[in-house]
Amino acid sequence: QVLLVESGGGLVQAGGSLRLSCAASGRTDLIDTMTWFRQAPQAPGKQREVVTRITWRGGNPWYADSVKGRFTISRDNGKNAVYLQMNNLKPEDTAVYYCAARSAIATTSEYWGQGTRVTVSS
Repeated sequence: QVLLVESGGGLVQAGGSLRLSCAASGRTDLIDTMTWFRQAPQAPGKQREVVTRITWRGGNPWYADSVKGRFTISRDNGKNAVYLQMNNLKPEDTAVYYCAARSAIATTSEYWGQGTRVTVSS
């Protein structure tokens, strides 16, 4: 079992920055890929959007076009943590952000955090 806890959300003005953290515990040896998803509050029925992901050991980050150049994902294996640095935030970035972990044998993320809310005011 992998436990994930996000933190760092909050209210920020457009153009501002936030840094989200995702602390992993438990069977972190199972983790192959960490992904940040987001769920916009005005679209609860829509599928969560993949924002960015990174492999636990090799890096190799991937970004959605909507955040490319503004968001940066990083990891600290020593601290069992993944971070999401969000710069030049826009109102459309407002969402609940979730980190999720996928093991090497899975096709989808199996472990999820509880989410942290990011609100960007215009």
